[in-house]
Amino acid sequence: MNPLLTVRGAITSGFVAAVALSLLISPTAFGELALARWLHIVSGIAWIGLLYYFNLVQVPALAEAAQDKGGPGGAAITRYVAPRALFWFRWAALATWFTGAWYLGRSGNFTGAFTLGLGGDGINYYQLIIGIGAWLGTIMLFNVWALIWPSQKKVLGLVAASDEEKASARRVALLASRTNFVLSIPMLLCMGSATHGLPF
Repeated sequence: MNPLLTVRGAITSGFVAAVALSLLISPTAFGELALARWLHIVSGIAWIGLLYYFNLVQVPALAEAAQDKGGPGGAAITRYVAPRALFWFRWAALATWFTGAWYLGRSGNFTGAFTLGLGGDGINYYQLIIGIGAWLGTIMLFNVWALIWPSQKKVLGLVAASDEEKASARRVALLASRTNFVLSIPMLLCMGSATHGLPF
């Protein structure tokens, strides 16, 4: 069976190809820190990619579909696409946070990052920059699990809710998602700048 015909097969194939490539290039260089960083990047791309999909594509499309009185509406998206996208979204968020924490912990930077590099005699700029990104990511993770997902369960009818509760949940989910969208931009700046130099 062709592994590209299923999501699981494609994911497995990608991971196998990446591990094989890393072993081919340098059999001894791919250690725990490299694994943690790689998994952090992969899960982060899935999380932020879905965040951008929701904010740039799905939410505006659903609003447009609601205005189109003679059109097909948004039922297919809310019934088939949104629950699946939200599944990957929330678990990718959790995986991103935990793999980031794993990387920071194993590299000796967890406490320094979450104290913004102020734990020593002077400021540790790596820990300051990565710490700002880590705090932004932590706020975003909270928004996913405490605000967006519980609200979306009501909106999508996965839990019982009145029309008023659904309207309120829709607004909470939108504002939390838009907040995450805004926070993702400086968060990505900090994540990239911590190891690749500040762009300013």
